[in-house]
Amino acid sequence: MNAPLLTLQDISLTFGGDPLLSAAELILHAGETICLIGRNGSGKSTLLKIAAGLVEPDGGSRFIQPGVTVRYMPQEPDFAGHDTVLSYVQAGLEPGDDPHRAQYLIEHLDLDANQTVDKISGGEGRRAALARTLAPRPDILLLDEPTNHLDLPAIEWLEAELQASKSAIVLISHDRRFLETLSQSTVWLDRGTTRKLDRGFRHFEQWRDEILHAEELEHHKLGRKIAMEEDWLRYGVTARRKRNQRRLGLLHEMRQRRRTERPVRAQMAITAGAAKTSGKLVIEATQVSKAYDGRPIVADFSIRIQRRDRIGIVGPNGAGKTTLINLLTGALAPDTGTVKIGQTVQMVTLDQRRESLDPNWTLSDALTGGGGDTVLVRGEKRHVIGYMKDFLFTPEQRRTPISRLSGGERGRLMLARALAASASLLVLDEPTNDLDLETLDLLQEYLSDYDGTILLVSHDRDFLDRIVSSTVVSDGGGKWTEHPGGYSDAVSRPAKPATAKTKATGAPSPQTQAPTKKSKLSFKQKHALENLPGQIAEHEARISQLTDQLADPQLYTRDPEGFAELSRALQDTQHQLKQAEDDWLELEMLREDLERT
Repeated sequence: MNAPLLTLQDISLTFGGDPLLSAAELILHAGETICLIGRNGSGKSTLLKIAAGLVEPDGGSRFIQPGVTVRYMPQEPDFAGHDTVLSYVQAGLEPGDDPHRAQYLIEHLDLDANQTVDKISGGEGRRAALARTLAPRPDILLLDEPTNHLDLPAIEWLEAELQASKSAIVLISHDRRFLETLSQSTVWLDRGTTRKLDRGFRHFEQWRDEILHAEELEHHKLGRKIAMEEDWLRYGVTARRKRNQRRLGLLHEMRQRRRTERPVRAQMAITAGAAKTSGKLVIEATQVSKAYDGRPIVADFSIRIQRRDRIGIVGPNGAGKTTLINLLTGALAPDTGTVKIGQTVQMVTLDQRRESLDPNWTLSDALTGGGGDTVLVRGEKRHVIGYMKDFLFTPEQRRTPISRLSGGERGRLMLARALAASASLLVLDEPTNDLDLETLDLLQEYLSDYDGTILLVSHDRDFLDRIVSSTVVSDGGGKWTEHPGGYSDAVSRPAKPATAKTKATGAPSPQTQAPTKKSKLSFKQKHALENLPGQIAEHEARISQLTDQLADPQLYTRDPEGFAELSRALQDTQHQLKQAEDDWLELEMLREDLERT
């Protein structure tokens, strides 16, 4: 393999007294596409800025091959010195680059080349930054959430553009399908350090779970060894002083390791609970139309939504997705046609723009409504600190103003507010924005278990495929068509229009039934769990006895065969002890998991 284009080694960085990065590495070869994975706040964007040369680490080294060109896509672009979108994008070109490429990228990213930069929205600014980054076809592309503010056609165009590119790419994204399509290797940034998998994102989650399981097992084993050594110090039979001092030193080493190791990451705890019960009919729209300035947004659309339906709504930016949602939920009156909402329907909306969050509120205010220490979570009172922890907020963040939260933290806060409400209908407008992959997993599980009805607007193809039972797709000109199944089904099958009279059943699309979860240990497992501690004690006693016998300095001279036999017995017993400890830990962890469920 050729020498890497870019190398980061032993990168360390500390913010506010806490280490963000420690011994992080990133090695990028020509033509390679790496996806950089990690939780919100783990330091992914910072590591990408270090790779771009924009942030200086506290320690470690950055090496880039001479003559290699690097382009970094910022999340907050700087338009200073530029009047129009076109001039900003063209400034990314190098001498000798194709001058028409800027216009090509602007058109495919749905931008107005002549629009002044002081008038563009945040989403348009992000798309302009993406166009400027792609324009010169650099040797290295560093892309931080490039699919944000792109609609589905633009995301699929970008996939094809990057697949055809000869650039080496480091990619941060929450879009699973995007990562699976493009990545060849995966770098996982977790608790300040990096691990690399020489396979694409499709294989990442199984690999990650295996690592976390092994780490948790090791954590349990370390705790048990410390407890055993402490018990030995208190009650053990006094032996040679030199051996006692060695065991005491080992105990101090284990305690220090336990203190300094970074704990296994906390997990979000979103539980579905029972939704408010609605009648069988949730929404019935009959021949609904809406137009603005003579332009049809929704034309002659009919749908019947029943309890537990999961309806996805997709279409390009400007197609009218939000208008359609507002018509169906009664927030907007149609020009023609009728919309009937079930009498017992209680609705909660998650707004993609986070507009319902007052920046002057504290985190606690946003959850409690501005007073008290309790949150009403689906009709039951919870202390605000406990509910904050469910969504990975620390108690110290209780008084943090909303304005100081990151995009991912605001996304989690909006979820916490929306999912606390008792509702029979969830209206979710781009709920996946700014959420990391683990939070998306938890949200998906919540929505899968949710008893009510869901209207979902999203550009995340994988999320749509996992959640919805039917998909309403914009056909242009105000025409919308419902297709059974998720997004992939909608684009692979011919349209099957739904009407108020022919709407299919409200049951979610059939799925393979999951195996029934075990509720208790088997007789054999329970018997082993009860007897293994006694076996462990016997092995420990035998090891102590063998060690004492082998400590005789005259044994080898007097009886070399006996010495060899005792050595083999000690090795076998140590192996049996390790196996018994591992078996006990596995069963104990299984028992704890079953008790929690």
